[in-house]
Amino acid sequence: MSEQELVQLFEDQPIRTAWDADQEEWYFSIVDVIQVLVDQSNYNTARKYWNKLKQRLKDEGSQLVTNCHQLKLKSPRDGKRYATDVATIQQLFRIIQSVPSPKAEPIKVWLAQVGRERIEETIDPEQAIPRLSPLCEKIVRKSVEKQWNPVCANEKTAFLPLVQ
Repeated sequence: MSEQELVQLFEDQPIRTAWDADQEEWYFSIVDVIQVLVDQSNYNTARKYWNKLKQRLKDEGSQLVTNCHQLKLKSPRDGKRYATDVATIQQLFRIIQSVPSPKAEPIKVWLAQVGRERIEETIDPEQAIPRLSPLCEKIVRKSVEKQWNPVCANEKTAFLPLVQ
């Protein structure tokens, strides 16, 4: 599975996502969405809420939890990658229905908007340029730095006028 990770913002709160090019689907971090739904700033509390909800859904015989995947997503706390429960938009709608929250409807609207934007980008790839430009700039900058660092280490003074 080839993934492209992005952080989507819902009301200034980050929600980690990953694009699976093979399946052509977006996956959203369930704990991040739960954190927004229950209006919880503490990640561990939201994780415990999801674990309890997951157990309740299993006990009810729901196949929803069985169909959820785990992907290694970068943690916002320490930057390391951890296995994270993720769900497609369709699965996420079903999870949201299980959580009593006044933010459920705004999140559903936001998910529909994210899906619509990606469909429009598929039809007209130029629409993805504003969203992907910062990501591409970061990738190019890192690549250039990797190529120039060994050269600059040997001849620091030779390139000094170029950077001043």
